[in-house]
Amino acid sequence: MAAPPPQSTPTATATAPPAESSPNGAPQGEPDGSYVAGARVLSIGIASTGIFTFLYLATASHVLDPASYSRISLCWAIMFVILSVIYRPVEQLLSRTIADRRARGLHGHPLRIPAMIQFGFASVFVIVALLMRHDIEQGMFDGSGALYWILLVGVLAYSASYFARGWLGGHQRFALYGGLVFLESTSRFLFALAVAVGIGSGQGAVGLGMAVAPFASLCVIPFAFSRLRVRAPSGLPAADAAREGPAHAGLEEAATDLSLRHGAGFAVSVVGIMLAEQTLMNAGVLIVAAKAGSRAGLTVGITGFVFNVLLIVRAPLQLFQAVQTAILPHLAGLEARESPEEFNRAIRVTVLVIAAFASAVAIGLLAIGPFVMTALLGNKGFPYGRFGLALVGLGMGFHLVSGTLNQAALARGRAAAASVAWLCAAALFVALMLTEVIGNEVTRVEVSYFIATLVLCGLLWAVYRRGPAP
Repeated sequence: MAAPPPQSTPTATATAPPAESSPNGAPQGEPDGSYVAGARVLSIGIASTGIFTFLYLATASHVLDPASYSRISLCWAIMFVILSVIYRPVEQLLSRTIADRRARGLHGHPLRIPAMIQFGFASVFVIVALLMRHDIEQGMFDGSGALYWILLVGVLAYSASYFARGWLGGHQRFALYGGLVFLESTSRFLFALAVAVGIGSGQGAVGLGMAVAPFASLCVIPFAFSRLRVRAPSGLPAADAAREGPAHAGLEEAATDLSLRHGAGFAVSVVGIMLAEQTLMNAGVLIVAAKAGSRAGLTVGITGFVFNVLLIVRAPLQLFQAVQTAILPHLAGLEARESPEEFNRAIRVTVLVIAAFASAVAIGLLAIGPFVMTALLGNKGFPYGRFGLALVGLGMGFHLVSGTLNQAALARGRAAAASVAWLCAAALFVALMLTEVIGNEVTRVEVSYFIATLVLCGLLWAVYRRGPAP
């Protein structure tokens, strides 16, 4: 069940008077163009992040043999399925709630409930990972204990990173958010580069970057809090702000209007969304890997090959995080201020830009896709098909549009309906993959992804047309 928009209640940590508003109804310091400006700033940081992420995987593909690269790509896929499912919901909860309260001019944003939910998710992961250690090491990583510990440590370290992302997104600190993900990607790439130049060797050295990256990303946090210590809130002299204590200095305290039930309801709905999205992104790789089983030789490399094909989706989705991160607090603020025309305009413009981008990508893949993919990533013994690549490019466009409509649903309190749409699309994708109507495994992934994202886009459009939750 999606959490309803927070209602202001008087509390001891409670609230300051509403912030002064600009003529368009937005709080001062948050002009109407803040979404565009934030997306622009984030795009620079996350575009760089996407480049370094691509370079990390491309370098790993070249320096490792097919079997080792398949294990690295499998570890990557598993890690980011887990991260998205258990941590992105709390990031979205923080971003939406903080933005909503800021739009209402309220101080004292809730951190305790999201932190409790985050801790619960992380604890469940640790318990399951320890209980399944043998299965993970032997069944997934061919006996590699190093990759198991990389997975365990990396997932735990990312809990702090994703919590920080939600806090920064809700406060629209987009430059620091971009810096966080940039540090993450560059530090990870350095490990693959070290292997390429001969400083390190093997899959363990390449994989270690996945565990170190979240620690490096947290270097931006001191900069965020150093700004809070010197900033006085609007309308209060600095001396008065200092006497008022942390709440009036901008440091968040727990607010009573976000209950554990409401927060957990929102988080559970977003867990469904994230699980479904990662199913679309990674189930193809996992199903192909499972079907390959213990087969040796060239067939082992098909897992890495399918992973490479889906990089067509991963790279734009990573860049689109800039839009997703900026648009959720923006839409939550517009919903709180009851600005439906601006809300719809933000969605319409974003969808049009995505449509133009996806069309250009599909045409480019149709023209030179196989040549570029082979040059950058290698083919692992399998040929790239230009029509299949173009189909994935179109599916990527539907996926990005779905992500935009999803943020609109979250801002409007329709997280549960959005979750149902995503889960239906994910179930369709898995069913198409398992039926084996298409004999070629790579073509089956490409066609199944396109059909599932098309259906998802239609379902979320229907949710968007329903308007705000009552």
